[in-house]
Amino acid sequence: MTYPAAIEYLYGLQKHGIKLGLEPMQAVLETLGHPERRLRVLHVGGTNGKGSTVAIAAAMLRASGLRVGVYTSPHLVDFRERIRLGGEMISEDRLAELVGRLRHAVPPAMSLTFFELTTALALLYFAESQVDLAVLEVGMGGRFDATNVVEPMACAITTIALDHQEYLGTTEAAIAFEKAGIIKPAVPVVIGRMGVEAGAVIERVAAERAAPVRRLGGEFVVEGNSDRFTYRGWGRVFEGLRCGLVGRHQLDNAACAIALLESAGVGGGVPVNERAVREGLRSVVWEGRLEVIEEAPRVLLDGAHNPAASRVLAGYLGEFLASHPNARIILVWGMMRDKDLREFLAPLLPLISEIVLTQAGLARSATVDELRESLRDWPKPVYEVPLPAEALQKAKQQASPADLICVTGSLMLLGDIKAAVNGCGLSVIRG
Repeated sequence: MTYPAAIEYLYGLQKHGIKLGLEPMQAVLETLGHPERRLRVLHVGGTNGKGSTVAIAAAMLRASGLRVGVYTSPHLVDFRERIRLGGEMISEDRLAELVGRLRHAVPPAMSLTFFELTTALALLYFAESQVDLAVLEVGMGGRFDATNVVEPMACAITTIALDHQEYLGTTEAAIAFEKAGIIKPAVPVVIGRMGVEAGAVIERVAAERAAPVRRLGGEFVVEGNSDRFTYRGWGRVFEGLRCGLVGRHQLDNAACAIALLESAGVGGGVPVNERAVREGLRSVVWEGRLEVIEEAPRVLLDGAHNPAASRVLAGYLGEFLASHPNARIILVWGMMRDKDLREFLAPLLPLISEIVLTQAGLARSATVDELRESLRDWPKPVYEVPLPAEALQKAKQQASPADLICVTGSLMLLGDIKAAVNGCGLSVIRG
């Protein structure tokens, strides 16, 4: 099978939609000889911050000399971003070879979804590559997510907020219950910053499974800012740390990543020394999260796509304006139509001078007309430019060199922008 044919085959599986349940994954992994049982795994879920936490943990593990597999979703430009080994994307040839094997090993009657087959692909690749550790990001929810077939050394739940309510429930407590599904008996769980009700749900599930709990603000704390901060855990303290990811919220993610490694390191399971912690934190890269891709004007990409994430973004933009009093912020905005558009915008609008509405190249993207409807009473300039690359150009025309252009609302939109800026093609699979 060629790489284009493999991508086309994977794309074809999107016709099966999203199915929550572990039975298909368990069946296909049995067919493959259970590659997941040959892996040592760290498992990370949550509403926001889970991808950053995975990236930070993996960077520290690589800095310690370990061979690390990383599985995340979605990708921005290239499908292979989802599956990495040693910081490098899986090769086109290896991906095509594995997809060909999976296609022949898995009966069509299984009707695997795109995410299920991609997860099986990642687990098989990591097992056959004999990684020292695999760090897996939960796709959606946790209890019935395709990644929840593993028995991890430790897991983390970073945050809980309203998102994917049609699948996970309409309250933070209900969503917390789904996220807590990754907790396994006697396996340590790290809990990030979240509301009292959601935290109580996760702690209850952990207690039922006799899983040791480490809470941000309890068993471990973080103090300072991204230029210099301190982590205090239950067994280790690191002072004068610096994180390569921008934003105060990344300190929480960094703390969760260190606590995750500290939890997995009980009994010497994950030997990560202080040098590796410092080097990994300083060198970590995670695209699409407060990522600056150009200057004068500054172009900032952020994958915020729910109200909780937009509040974090607003905090960063407020800090920018405080330190750049002569600057304006121009928003390039596109979202999926199933999101709460007005609630997402609410914390951002007081900071924004102009908005360029656009639309990611995905069927469920909100149209510019739908986006404008959520801005009915907003008195400042609004422009409608459906194509993302042209929307960015429009924002640049409106901006002075001192201004900031913020592209946000959807990781799919960020992928379209990055592909246009880099002059490369865009992988067809975006789910």
